[in-house]
Amino acid sequence: MKLFFSAFLFFSLMGQIAAAAALGTSARTVIPADVQQIISVDYRQLSNSAVAGELHDRALPDNMKQFESALKGVGISPDRDIDHLTFASFRDAGQIRMMGVAEGQFALKSIFAKLRAKKIKPSRYHQALLYPMGNGFEMTLLDDSTMLFGDLTALKSSIQARDGQIRSVNANGPLTDIMPGVDSGAVWSVLDAEGTQAMMRSALGDASRLADFETIKKRLLASRYQMNFDQGVKFDLDVITSDSVTAATLSTVVKAGMLYKKMQVSGPEKAALDSMSVESDSDQLRFHFRADDKKFQSLLNSELFAAVSR
Repeated sequence: MKLFFSAFLFFSLMGQIAAAAALGTSARTVIPADVQQIISVDYRQLSNSAVAGELHDRALPDNMKQFESALKGVGISPDRDIDHLTFASFRDAGQIRMMGVAEGQFALKSIFAKLRAKKIKPSRYHQALLYPMGNGFEMTLLDDSTMLFGDLTALKSSIQARDGQIRSVNANGPLTDIMPGVDSGAVWSVLDAEGTQAMMRSALGDASRLADFETIKKRLLASRYQMNFDQGVKFDLDVITSDSVTAATLSTVVKAGMLYKKMQVSGPEKAALDSMSVESDSDQLRFHFRADDKKFQSLLNSELFAAVSR
């Protein structure tokens, strides 16, 4: 089994490290119902944590970097102009699409002047004006402080959700019901059953090849996590299962993997494992990670982090 702490890094690297807030009305209306994962962040709190900023700079996934680059290409500085940023991956015609919603105080006159200077003209879809923004992405304004962006197909699906042609995430009870448990945290995210199963398979590594996991994974219904940086680094993940027996069984598998790896590692890697706890609570498997800034800084500089974040 690969080092179980990679689970924490896997979860945390899926989103940018900042502080977040509950989904706003505009964001909810444009996220299609068949969503696999939602990640919400708040750039305004990024500067308050040096560790959070360093993790963002060193471990931002490529697809998130592309989004940031596209925003910068139209004159938007994420650090300066964006308050909240929400990403959602959803299924569309058998494929996974990704869209984003940026909320902030945008210099619209400057942005549109830059677009005109580049002779970029919008296309129209329904009542929305779609502007190319680089890296294969398009953008449109939902209102003066809310921007929707993604590839053209994803954008069209989002607009259809807003206009009521397809269902929005508001109709997805299994995900919206678990949001309140995490949406007051720093970074927060929710995943559906399929996304949760893929996440746990990656986190468990070799152990996921066991026949028992194939049985257990069908009982993983959803998951949610949050990160906070107010007093050190705190990470909490809940995996919602079908029953208490499944949660307890999965907890046993995870604990065994952690114990095995503790005997193989030392230094920051062992300290990371010592900082993680796992428990089952009714039908939920719960992960907790706690570290002060100094300990987490050591982890960022470890070989483990370098290997997992490549």
